Amino acid sequence: MEPDKIPLIAGLMIFAASLLSLRLGLSVAIFEILLGLTAGSLGLHAADWMAYIAGFGGIVLTFLSGAEVDAKLLKENFRQAATLSLFSFLAPFAAGAIFCRYAAGWSPQASLITGIALSETSLAVVYSVLTETGLSKTLTGKLLMACTFLTNTLTALALSLAFLKPNPYTLLFLGVSGGFLVFAGRFSAGLLNHPALSGKVIEPEIKYIFFVLLAFIYLAELGSSQAMLPAFLFGLVMSGHFASTKAAPVKNRLRTVAYAFITPFFFIVAGMKVSLGALWGAAGLFAALFAVKQAAKFAGVYFLAGKYFPANRNYFTLLMSTGLTFGLMAALFGLKGGLLNAEQYSVLTGVLIASAVIPTFVAQRWFPPLEEEDIL
Repeated sequence: MEPDKIPLIAGLMIFAASLLSLRLGLSVAIFEILLGLTAGSLGLHAADWMAYIAGFGGIVLTFLSGAEVDAKLLKENFRQAATLSLFSFLAPFAAGAIFCRYAAGWSPQASLITGIALSETSLAVVYSVLTETGLSKTLTGKLLMACTFLTNTLTALALSLAFLKPNPYTLLFLGVSGGFLVFAGRFSAGLLNHPALSGKVIEPEIKYIFFVLLAFIYLAELGSSQAMLPAFLFGLVMSGHFASTKAAPVKNRLRTVAYAFITPFFFIVAGMKVSLGALWGAAGLFAALFAVKQAAKFAGVYFLAGKYFPANRNYFTLLMSTGLTFGLMAALFGLKGGLLNAEQYSVLTGVLIASAVIPTFVAQRWFPPLEEEDIL
């Protein structure tokens, strides 16, 4: 029997994306998506194990992005961040839904779910870029992460209110995850600071975090919900512990494990899911929907970003215009639920991937952030 070649190809793509990132000075996520798109166009399909790791990779990225947010900074600037995030959500949501309903002729359900998918800002992409460039530790980077989280919170709430059908397990998911988060700070602190566990090669702290995230995924699937929000809040709870000198190495090791093997599958599998044939057949619609998404995001973010970050408004706006994580989840939900057909799904997914790649490329290539600005 011929050995399975998919793991070999996946390993090659992960390694090649890293080399291209180092060579060209752009986020590795861009090349992972493009290589996944290339593999998919050659007829390769993601195996079940790749799809599961990809889903877990998205949750890990969400946790890590929450761990980078400065809770005190977010609290002090919540009004400004919330205002920007509200317009960041509303503008593409309304523009995408109206365009698909009245210009593209899609059904009301397909148009609504498209508007929801286009409203997000990708936590995965923004976190990856800020971490790789060292901006996650700056004031602008931390506030950008906070605005991304708040925008995605509105996206998740819109999807839940519009389509998801709660069941008895939904209450279990909300109760267990909410109860855990209330006490997670105290319990986690004891685990991270326990002298018997510190520096052990078996990495009990990382395994603890992975266990909690896997539990969130399981309970969310039982309750027909999503694990992104509790994963981010868990990261936010842990951010204060990771700021200490003793626990900081744990986050660094976790990030190393995640970026070496887990999170690349999230981007690669996202690229492999796109049908280039379907995109080519609807190239005009794809281009128009992408333009609508980007124009709406710029309208919602650019002027407020100029008020709060006048020196870096272009960089801030471009990264806020990225989409992928929640958008892919919404698109997949629409496909599984019969709300989107195969062509609509490919067009929407293609737009999300283009919005992950193109604004990130432009921001890094032509609008690198200037010296750190004053706080809002």
